[in-house]
Amino acid sequence: MHAVRRRVSRRAGAHRSFMVVLVVVLAGLATARSALAAAAAPAPAVAPAKNDDDEGEPRLSLPTEADRDAWLRSGFRLGLGIVYGEFAGLEGAPSGRLRGVNVRMGLRLDADWSVLASFQYALASSPGGLDGLRFAGTIDPTWHVTRHLSLAVGFGFGGIVEGSTGRPDVMPLPSTINSSYTFPGASPPLPSCSGVGAAGLARAEWTFVLGPRAATSISVEAMGQWTGCVADTGTVEADTGQAIVRRQWWPHAGATVGWGMTWR
Repeated sequence: MHAVRRRVSRRAGAHRSFMVVLVVVLAGLATARSALAAAAAPAPAVAPAKNDDDEGEPRLSLPTEADRDAWLRSGFRLGLGIVYGEFAGLEGAPSGRLRGVNVRMGLRLDADWSVLASFQYALASSPGGLDGLRFAGTIDPTWHVTRHLSLAVGFGFGGIVEGSTGRPDVMPLPSTINSSYTFPGASPPLPSCSGVGAAGLARAEWTFVLGPRAATSISVEAMGQWTGCVADTGTVEADTGQAIVRRQWWPHAGATVGWGMTWR
């Protein structure tokens, strides 16, 4: 009996030792697994230190009320623009399509009025019609009806410079006159015109403020011009030595649309 009890006691002790070893092994495996998981986990992102001088990404914004108010104050204005339109000859004068540029400069007097000087240079061309440069300069008193709408009238000079146009010559021919000659009308027109005369315009313009220093605008303009064309015959008067020329007055009316930028 004693021998049996000793064998049972030894077996129980072995069983307890085995259980202790098993628990220790499992605990070690759990600890190792936790350590591997912690090592594999990504490190938390560290927010970069914020620089007090950093204003962030630039952002576009609409003009403020202060920007619009700045354009109501007096001061110098400079504008550049492009124009497109028609220049129609009256009473037989040749016509042409206009493509050119505008330059404006002047003073904003107060919230309601400006005085501008406008200069336009445009190519005038049409098959069988004008083929040259149309230029003009006017002084334009301008009324600012609202913050956006302005109306202007202008008076000044205008001219035309043509080269060879392909239009037929007209009577009297240069070889048949001994003194300068002025045609009674604009029809038929001279084959080439170089001259200046009076010009006038009326303009409506809508302006969009972009910021305190820049604005953009679209405009519609009507114009009239009376040009004194002069065609040199290449000969001189025998008595006076003055050049013999043929003169003709050309009336024109036209209209253009334009887009431009203005700075203050």
